[in-house]
Amino acid sequence: MLIWGEIMSKEFKIRTKNQDVFLRVKKGHFATMHSHTNYFIDVTTQKMRLSEAKAVAKQLAGHYQLHTIIDTIICIDGMEVIGTCFAEELTKDDYVNMNAHQTVYVVSPEFISGGQMMFRDNLVPMIAGKNVLVLAASVTTGKSALAAIDAINYYGGRVVGVASIFATVDECDGHPVYSVFDPNDLGDYQSYKPHKCAICQQGEKIEAIVNSFGYSAI
Repeated sequence: MLIWGEIMSKEFKIRTKNQDVFLRVKKGHFATMHSHTNYFIDVTTQKMRLSEAKAVAKQLAGHYQLHTIIDTIICIDGMEVIGTCFAEELTKDDYVNMNAHQTVYVVSPEFISGGQMMFRDNLVPMIAGKNVLVLAASVTTGKSALAAIDAINYYGGRVVGVASIFATVDECDGHPVYSVFDPNDLGDYQSYKPHKCAICQQGEKIEAIVNSFGYSAI
């Protein structure tokens, strides 16, 4: 069961039973690339602090260890540390694992115009014919995850799912999405298309431009 932390200056933590797994959030009016939201979800330390990255990876890996073959993890939103920890969880000797080769590739795409993703020729063999998991910091509008899925399909990989720290959807292009946290953990979480933002219509100014990498006050 989740325990709400103290609210201080609109900032608080959502904790789980695992002391290393929690979400830092700030309430306000924020603009992302594709939407306006009433919460900034800060996943910086989960991505960059080893103890938190390991805890997140272990929780997410539990959805896949017993029934899903994963050869490659595609990391977007700077998720490489969690991706490495995820790969370690999938290949531990003390877990039942369906990867016969007992190894997992951890790969990041390059971005080109229009938000499309590409992989260099030396990385394509790690995707083509492989079972590929998309690992994102958050899946809200789903556009980044969809771009990753399109790229994997283009290079001949097989998408086996999408995993993230926070998600507002449970599927993306027909693939299951597993996350550590979802809007139920925030209660009044709202997300709007920029031109239909109810917060803007109430006359409230945007506090910051945010993404999975951080917060830039306006």
